[in-house]
Amino acid sequence: METEGRRILVAVDEGDESVHALRWCLANFAAPGDTVVLLYVRPPPPTYSLLDASGYLFAEEATAAIDGYSREVAESVVQKARKLCALYSREYGRANGGMKVEVKVSVGDARSVICEMVDELGADVLVMGSHGYGLFKRALLGSVSDYCVRNANRPVLIVKS
Repeated sequence: METEGRRILVAVDEGDESVHALRWCLANFAAPGDTVVLLYVRPPPPTYSLLDASGYLFAEEATAAIDGYSREVAESVVQKARKLCALYSREYGRANGGMKVEVKVSVGDARSVICEMVDELGADVLVMGSHGYGLFKRALLGSVSDYCVRNANRPVLIVKS
């Protein structure tokens, strides 16, 4: 009887750090029988009152265009990640019953959504890249990876560039 492998959740975004983490995971961590779940978190759609702070009308078309662009970016990132997974499957002989790939696109604050998805998707481990911010910049901007290390209910593997 074939045993089911691990569910590896890989957080992907537009950054090179995310691509590096996915490559590292595929080459060094994922194994035949594992399922790699690619998670992209879109920012929440903008919410504006009828008049923005400057008193100008903010058209519905503008918010629809912003949301449409966000969806296009998500699709682009996911397709790039899928192609990378397919490349590694062929290169390392993991095709035909090897590593499985699933995709999940969610909307919200990346930090909390990633931690929620770890549980919801039944991940055994979370893999993510690190921007490598220094202490000052990390304190100002916050760090998604730092937050996930503290709040995810599963092991978190941070891949540094």
